[in-house]
Amino acid sequence: MHGLRFAAPAAIALSFGLVAGVFAAERPIRRPSSDFDARAAAGYLDSRITWWRGWQNARRDHGTYCVSCHTAVPFALARPALRSSLGETGPSEGERKVLDDVVMRVRMWRDVEPFYPDQTNGLPKSSESRGTEAVLNALLLSRRDAATGVLTEDARQAFANMWPLQFRSGDLKGAWAWLNFKLEPWESTGSSFFGATLAAIAIGEAPGGYAADSSVRERVDAVRAFIQRNVDTTHLFNRAMALWASGELAGTLTPVQRQAIVDALVAAQRADGGWGMASLGPWKRRDATSLDTTSDGYATAVASIALQRGGVARDDSHLRAGLAWLVKNQSPTGMWSASSVNKSRDPSTDIGKFMSDAATAYAVIALSGQR
Repeated sequence: MHGLRFAAPAAIALSFGLVAGVFAAERPIRRPSSDFDARAAAGYLDSRITWWRGWQNARRDHGTYCVSCHTAVPFALARPALRSSLGETGPSEGERKVLDDVVMRVRMWRDVEPFYPDQTNGLPKSSESRGTEAVLNALLLSRRDAATGVLTEDARQAFANMWPLQFRSGDLKGAWAWLNFKLEPWESTGSSFFGATLAAIAIGEAPGGYAADSSVRERVDAVRAFIQRNVDTTHLFNRAMALWASGELAGTLTPVQRQAIVDALVAAQRADGGWGMASLGPWKRRDATSLDTTSDGYATAVASIALQRGGVARDDSHLRAGLAWLVKNQSPTGMWSASSVNKSRDPSTDIGKFMSDAATAYAVIALSGQR
């Protein structure tokens, strides 16, 4: 057990239904932290989404932009957590623009082109694009609606676009086709598992009891079954994402699986309190350069979120050490740094900042305790 204290220790011995109730009632939500520079973090995130929306490579049809796993999605998930600290009364301009794009594409689902059509990117990029985008759209609109407690028609439509693309048989039953550009950790051969965890988070966060709706029960159960079937054999980054998802969608993991992931994350924690991406997966850079083996903002943020969502007590020493590492390692520019596991990139370039974009957003979520 590594000395970990859980917020609901008796839950492991309870039935599935009662476990669901315990975890719904005891999500480890913390007040926004005053120990990090929220204004600087917002400045960094806002500047990066402005750049992303102005970058030619991010543009898509109908005046929309790609919802990327490294910049746009983390931004949209994290930016609302900064409103209270900044005295904002509503979404920032960047948030509105990202969500406006998502809503437009959800409403025009049959008319918009895939992010990467087969005709220009080769088979099977159209189906990979559709599966990826459908899950990400549902995630962002579900997260948006969770704040109001009402699932909007646009979010319902996003889920309606997502479900027909779920595999119904084979090894990927319960998951979705996912973009594979051989780019870890989000767009590679095993990334359908990552996508399934995001779908589980979207389902679990959807307000109004959507996860228990009889009309989608079979599909939701298939997501749970896919994650449970594969979580023991995937790498630790994916397992951490599954732990996060388990805190949003009850029954995503068994108690034994949840504890095993917590133990593995604790074992991978570095002496300085952080985590490094090099220890979370079997990554190999394509340019044969060495991976950064130090603690980094992205790995530490994801591990810290996963432990919180996985039921680890808020004052647990391992979790506190991870959060303390994040507080200590925020740059004066507002960002948290992380490097690519695919190749050596110049961190001063816009593309070289992609991992740091994700690190900064997830650090904000970890420190604020946002759902």
